Amino acid sequence: MTLKVLRILDVALSIILLVLAAPILIITYVVIVVTMGSPAIFSHYRLGLGNDKFLLYKFRSMIDDPSLTDEERITRFGKFIRKTSIDELPQLINVIMGDMSLVGPRPLLPEYKDHFTLEQLRRHNVKPGITGWAQVNGRNSLSWEEKFILDLYYVDNYSVSLYIKILYRTFFVVLLSKGFSLSGEAKRFDER
Repeated sequence: MTLKVLRILDVALSIILLVLAAPILIITYVVIVVTMGSPAIFSHYRLGLGNDKFLLYKFRSMIDDPSLTDEERITRFGKFIRKTSIDELPQLINVIMGDMSLVGPRPLLPEYKDHFTLEQLRRHNVKPGITGWAQVNGRNSLSWEEKFILDLYYVDNYSVSLYIKILYRTFFVVLLSKGFSLSGEAKRFDER
């Protein structure tokens, strides 16, 4: 029953958010094309439910120049859309498609899988999310280990009430840019 309710919430809220965010999506798309060129949205594989791979969608925040470091490749606008989490909005399509949930552990790159312990692999017993328990309890200022502990807390306490609590707290975390960092190991663990 919980899965059905959360799926209904995921789809309904994602459609509402896409409609409300349409002006932001259009402006972001145009600014990226003008400042960085096409494509404005890119996709790459991430680990999802049951360790299955899926294509995750994001707005680009970096110029395409492999001779530069990641920090040098991030544009001023790229920093802004990361800080405000606007770069994550295309993942609402992933939610509607069923690859992700609005709430769950953040999806990681497939190559990280070999570094997980059996306990850490349990984070893939639920769908990955755009936001999660780790994101509202420190975001990417947390260490790998702290994020895994918080991800597993969500897996073990998966419920409609926790889902709603995380969505509510996400609004304030994003609004205040709490726990946001572009540097160090936390950045490599989470989204780039």
